[in-house]
Amino acid sequence: MEEKREGYSLVKGKILSIWMILFVVLVLLPSIFRVSLGISHLYVKIITKVLEWATLQIEEGVKKRKAMALENLISTGIIQREETSMEKEFAGHRRGYFNLADVMYFSKKGCEAVAEDEVTRRFYSEELVSWNLLSRTNANLHNVSWQLTVVWVFGILIRYCLLLPFRVCLAVFSILLLVLATTVVRQFPNGRVKCWLSNQVQMTCAALGVRCLSGLVHFHNRENRPQGGGICVANHTSPLDVLILTSDGCYSWVSQAHGGLLGLILRSCMQTTQHVLFERSEMKDRHLVRKKIREQVADKAKLPILIFPEGTCINNTSVMMFKKGSFEVGGTIHPVAIKYDPRFGDAFWNSAKHSIMTFVFNVMTSWAIVCNVWYLPPMVKEEGEDAVHFANRVKAVIAARGGMSVLPWDGGLKRKKIEESFKEEQQKKYCQIVTENGSIGKGSVC
Repeated sequence: MEEKREGYSLVKGKILSIWMILFVVLVLLPSIFRVSLGISHLYVKIITKVLEWATLQIEEGVKKRKAMALENLISTGIIQREETSMEKEFAGHRRGYFNLADVMYFSKKGCEAVAEDEVTRRFYSEELVSWNLLSRTNANLHNVSWQLTVVWVFGILIRYCLLLPFRVCLAVFSILLLVLATTVVRQFPNGRVKCWLSNQVQMTCAALGVRCLSGLVHFHNRENRPQGGGICVANHTSPLDVLILTSDGCYSWVSQAHGGLLGLILRSCMQTTQHVLFERSEMKDRHLVRKKIREQVADKAKLPILIFPEGTCINNTSVMMFKKGSFEVGGTIHPVAIKYDPRFGDAFWNSAKHSIMTFVFNVMTSWAIVCNVWYLPPMVKEEGEDAVHFANRVKAVIAARGGMSVLPWDGGLKRKKIEESFKEEQQKKYCQIVTENGSIGKGSVC
């Protein structure tokens, strides 16, 4: 019996040693030196082929059933309408004068806005063109064919029984490494060595965090990466934005203060790097943020500042209003566009609906996180240009590069009611449409 126990212990020791060697060679060393072994690329290619096959299976199954079109099966929208501006659409109905029947058009637009307005839907997950074999996006499509059902069940076993435990272990290791390493680096005297070690620790832990999610990130135009003393602005989808950008370079973050898991990570990073935390409700914190940004911009030796001017998470289909504060302090703006591929997993964090732990669980049980990051050419405020117009110009560049729509609305509408000034602006817009060309006086009713 003792010999068998010794044999079992020896086998366990060898297996553990093999796992440790594989972990160091395949995960830790590539993260430290920031090189890719091609495993994530191969994995994503395989998942892409499976999803393409699943789409064909669904199309064939729907045709056989002859029940409804594929678009109606997988669409969650209530009203299907073209994305046409109100001015162009109403112009096609005009007869040169205002008619009482035109009231029906505005009534229809009002009903559409109540059912599915262009702002509220940006605070929910993006609709998928085809099913990605995840249970949370299922619409009973797994019953289309028995082959699809088998692949769906097999996918659940792979994600929950194989990938999830590995990802959780790697995430715990990454957080522990961050906490311990920053505590050690904190003891070093201020200088270049401490700064270099701090940057390496944060970038390595961020790279490990991306690998926790089977992440595949394509960085474009790296020659435009933000430089010291600059301000990096990007569209905001979730905390993954910070993780992905930090895996390719170090920043001084401007972030809302958080508790729990995010608070632990922020406090650990602040031991060696100067980040700016604030509370949304505190006006004095806003003034402090501007002061810190000005100090950071004035010193070219300091890390670039990372800011998300939208102020909240949007579902990666559009870019909403940029707050003007970060565009008033001067300095060079480095725009960055981040676009996720929703087929492999939903990177959007609906903070009003899900806690950070629920979001992390959903992401870790997805196939992967695949995204493109574009570093855009630096921009400066033009002569005579105010902060609002400069912010809109930067926002338009980011949206165009990421293939997202531009919305003038404030992302803060997720948490508060619409301001009266916005209502008045829309009322004037309606008034101009119905009174144009002098059909009802000369605009006096406005």
